[in-house]
Amino acid sequence: MALWHFISSFFFLFFYLSATVKAAALTTAISANERLCFFADVDKAGEKIGFYFAVQSGGSFDIDFDVKDPNDKVILDGVRERQGDYVLTANTVGEYSFCFENDMSTLTEKLVDFDIMVESEPRREAPGKPGQISEHTSALEESVFRLNGMLMNIKRMQKQHHTQENRGFSVVKSTQNRLFWYAVFESLGVVGMAVFQVYVLQTFFTKTGRRYKV
Repeated sequence: MALWHFISSFFFLFFYLSATVKAAALTTAISANERLCFFADVDKAGEKIGFYFAVQSGGSFDIDFDVKDPNDKVILDGVRERQGDYVLTANTVGEYSFCFENDMSTLTEKLVDFDIMVESEPRREAPGKPGQISEHTSALEESVFRLNGMLMNIKRMQKQHHTQENRGFSVVKSTQNRLFWYAVFESLGVVGMAVFQVYVLQTFFTKTGRRYKV
């Protein structure tokens, strides 16, 4: 019976901890000279806001961004940033804006992968009735919090590898396109030079003389 209470309390704490996080992971394309904003609601003061982004492709893999609170006050910004991972404390209840701006590019589109998480601090309370599993509560909570931390680290590493893979693919694709057009222009140049040489030789060996009538 005690084992059943231990297992049930473990899953209760795990799902409670998961339920305290509201997240939105998205990938969006931002055209040249475009400003694109996303929004997240904070229900109470003191909540934690996690903000992660990484430019996957386009140009030099950089972009401008800013984060504003419900009073339209800038609480975080950056210029020509390739990626970022921030944790903010929301001191004001309301709607927070997360904006990206691609004004440094005139033609290049940027592909941005970002994640917005609003997390409430979990209450360290025993899930069962008083006296049921009090000897296991503290150790169980610590185990759940450590497990959550390890999962977040794994998720962060996966995002970094995903970003590196996309950037490498973008560089390879760009290089491939440049080599293709270089080969096309080189071939056209060779053909044009051959035609010009044939024309010069034909003109050089063509006899042009004057004829006189007697």
